[in-house]
Amino acid sequence: MTKAKWGSLGLSLLIVIALVIWMATGEVKVASDEAPERQDSGDDQLTTVQVKTLSARLHEPGLMLQGQLEPWSSVMLSAQVPGRVESLAVGLGEQVREGQTLLTIADEGRSAAVLRWQSRVRKLEADLAAARRLRASNLAAESEVLALESELAAANAELTSARQAISHLTPEAPFDGTINRKSVDTGDLVQVGSPLFQLVRVDRLKATAQIPQQSVGDVATGQAVRVDLLDGSRLSGIVTFVASAASPETRSFAVEIAVENPDRKRVAGGSASLRVALPEVKAMFISPAYLSLGDDGRPGVKYVNSENRVEFGEVKLLSVSTDGAWVTGLPDEIRLITRGGGFVSTGEQVVPVDAAENRG
Repeated sequence: MTKAKWGSLGLSLLIVIALVIWMATGEVKVASDEAPERQDSGDDQLTTVQVKTLSARLHEPGLMLQGQLEPWSSVMLSAQVPGRVESLAVGLGEQVREGQTLLTIADEGRSAAVLRWQSRVRKLEADLAAARRLRASNLAAESEVLALESELAAANAELTSARQAISHLTPEAPFDGTINRKSVDTGDLVQVGSPLFQLVRVDRLKATAQIPQQSVGDVATGQAVRVDLLDGSRLSGIVTFVASAASPETRSFAVEIAVENPDRKRVAGGSASLRVALPEVKAMFISPAYLSLGDDGRPGVKYVNSENRVEFGEVKLLSVSTDGAWVTGLPDEIRLITRGGGFVSTGEQVVPVDAAENRG
């Protein structure tokens, strides 16, 4: 089956679903279930149809996606030096600030190593200064100066390494966040790479989803997103990334959304419904009862033009609910046939009667 036929079938199914939803609400509007009247007009008998004037207005459509929520940032902090955990500065579930100390690993002679290398560097600096003075007077060989320079460089490298080891004794939080997992206790022995804490940032979340290839052209960075959570509450976000190439497995495009979560709701790791706000378009809101299928299987409505002739206008469905459907593709103002549409054909001249007048 061709792509075009699949598209027509999908639209037809959407109309059927919309009609079922509409009928379930109990709001019954008569579109064409009663035989229209005939009126004499000279030698011709014209069918009377009931019409309602509709005008297009600006509507903000939305693209619905199913997404996953993740922490904005997540990192498992690991030990960078071996040793015994001397004390813990934070607990599980505690909120921490960037740069805050999380725990302390026992010194175990590392401070002494720093002092030792500091002394070694000072001595070599003094020896090198003396050798350079002697070399200036040709009282020392160039090789002696070079040897001292080499020893001084090695000593400085050892001093830097010793100082880094001292800084690793008190790991700090790399960003503001919450302790989500604790893998050590006071007294534990850790090795390089041993997990310590998992830190997550949840005051902002990252939502990920997949956009169908037929809709990816409507989405761009900066568009607003409504995030509907499973508990019925809502958050708001902004599109931050749209993939330039589709996944070869799903033929869909990855999208990422920055979601503000100021109350730190515990929703990271869960799913959510995402509504991406698309650019405003002119559209009409009509009851699904007035939708029908054209000869090619595409949805549309019947309306009366300025010459009182029936026209069938194909529409694009933007959204469907129990209250009605937002559609585009029609003129800015139409006289929609609300009764008698099933008994007239495209191009047929009719006698339109305003629905409001008919109720009067």
